[in-house]
Amino acid sequence: MKVAKRRQLILDLIHSGNTNVETLCGHLGVSEATVRRDLTALAEQGLIMRIYGGAAHIGTREPEASLQERSGHFSSDKARIARAALAHIEDHDTILLDGGTSTAALAKLLGQRRGLHVITNNLLAATALGELPEGRVTLLGGDLRSSSMATFGPAAMAVLERLTADKVFVSADGVVAGRGLCEASAGQSYLKERMIQQAAAVFILADASKLGRDRQQYWTPLNTPWTLITYRASADLLAPFEADPWSHVEQAG
Repeated sequence: MKVAKRRQLILDLIHSGNTNVETLCGHLGVSEATVRRDLTALAEQGLIMRIYGGAAHIGTREPEASLQERSGHFSSDKARIARAALAHIEDHDTILLDGGTSTAALAKLLGQRRGLHVITNNLLAATALGELPEGRVTLLGGDLRSSSMATFGPAAMAVLERLTADKVFVSADGVVAGRGLCEASAGQSYLKERMIQQAAAVFILADASKLGRDRQQYWTPLNTPWTLITYRASADLLAPFEADPWSHVEQAG
């Protein structure tokens, strides 16, 4: 089989949901080394994304919503998700708080806990965090991403390398079971990955519109145990997450 034809068949198989190297080898009747070379070439062309054990297709990209649009979108659902997330936070915890409107909603509730140390890049949350009772706030430096009012970049990464937390609360443009968090910029995805690495427990805050959504280019893998906190998500949307061995699903009440 010619290389071009084989790679097109691989693309078709990946788009139909066959993403595992072993499965692709079985369909094509070629060696694992050949499939891995083809996957590398397709990833370099920007046609797929390499993941552990195989590959995944890259969904149709869409423009990032403005901060004003995101703030108003599912705002009541985000408030419920934030209340559910608060139940996992105890007095004197050290927590990492990611950028985003869902995590900003959580920041407004943190005054109900005492002695927290909050580490965050979320400037939307700064005012609420300034009122923490007996609390301490560490703002991550770096470059300002004005479309999300959050910091990122090498300076933020360098600070995170020297900090650990009991829990991290992360938002995303999209969450896909078996793949991770979908983001509009590489800086966001890398910083989220570092936050997850530095925390003992991982919580993803995502309203139902984010579940299964893969409309952006950059990804943060979720290859450690994590909890999805969402609200009003249908059984069909939740099924892939319930089947994911890394994830635990919690619907906000």
